[in-house]
Amino acid sequence: MLVDDHPVVREGLRGMLEAEPDLTVVGEAGSGEEAVAQARVVEADVILMDLRMRDLDGVGATERILAESSRARVVVLTTYETDADILRAVEAGASGYLLKDASRADLAGAIRAAARGETVLAPSVAGRLVNRVRRPATQTLSGREVEVLALVAKGLTNADIGRALHISEATVKTHLLRTFGKLGVSDRTAAVTTAMALGALP
Repeated sequence: MLVDDHPVVREGLRGMLEAEPDLTVVGEAGSGEEAVAQARVVEADVILMDLRMRDLDGVGATERILAESSRARVVVLTTYETDADILRAVEAGASGYLLKDASRADLAGAIRAAARGETVLAPSVAGRLVNRVRRPATQTLSGREVEVLALVAKGLTNADIGRALHISEATVKTHLLRTFGKLGVSDRTAAVTTAMALGALP
C-alpha cells in the first residue's frame, strides 16, 4: 500500500512497483487518517509510509496501524533523514527507513526484504543510527545544555530560560544551537523529542 499526500508521487511509485512481476499495489492513501482506514480494508504485506502529511503524520499512522495489525510491515519512504525523524519512526515500529532518491531496484528489494521480516535502512540512515549508538546524547550534551533543553520542554521562551538560569538570552541561543548540532536536529521540538528518546531528558 502506498501512503503519500502527493498524488504524483503515488502515481510514480505505482508505475515503478507494478513493473516488478512479483509486486502488486493493493491500495493508496493520501493522508495518515486515510492510511489507517485503508489498512483495515486491504491486506497489504508492506506499507510504504510518507512522514510529513496532513491531519496525522506517518509516525502516528504507523503506530495506529501496527496497534491494530501485527501482520503489516511499515517502511518509511521520505525525503527527511534527521535523527529525530529516524528515531520516531523506529520507535513507532517501522520495519525500515528509505529515502525517496532510492532506485527502483533498491526500493523493490527493500519491499521484498521487509515482507520477509527483515529491517531495511538506507545506507545514510544506517550510518546515523550507528553513530547515535556510538555517541549517545547523554555523553555529548553538557549539564547546562540539558538544563536549557529541560526548560524548553516545559514551554519556556529563550528569555524565560535566561531569567531562570541567570544567563543572557544570547547565551541560551548559543546553548540551543550547540544542542541542535549534537542531536542532528534543526528545531526546539525535535531537540526535545530526540533527547527524550535517547534518555538525555526524563
